Amino acid sequence: MMIFKVFRPAEWEQLRADGSTLGAPVDLADGFVHFSTAAQLGATLSRHFAAEGDLVLLACDPARFGDDLRWEPSRGGDLFPHLYRALRLDDIAWSRGILPGANGHDTGPLE
Repeated sequence: MMIFKVFRPAEWEQLRADGSTLGAPVDLADGFVHFSTAAQLGATLSRHFAAEGDLVLLACDPARFGDDLRWEPSRGGDLFPHLYRALRLDDIAWSRGILPGANGHDTGPLE
């Protein structure tokens, strides 16, 4: 199972340039990097990125994060993965652009 992080293109470019990031502004404000499972991703995109154009989807294996990843309740009590350290470029299994469409952003296959 993979977990997913959505970045705006500038955030992705900054991660690529720096090699690590504490995340987007919402992550910095909350003190952890927000992730979603495949089942949660559609709602995350609709709720937080509906007005955005092109985005970048990052996939990570949660096993890489060890105790730095915590599953904590959020929307409706659902458990979301939260990373309590910097996200490093070498944590990312794959990345790809996702474009807005008539029915929201199309992520393509996730697993």
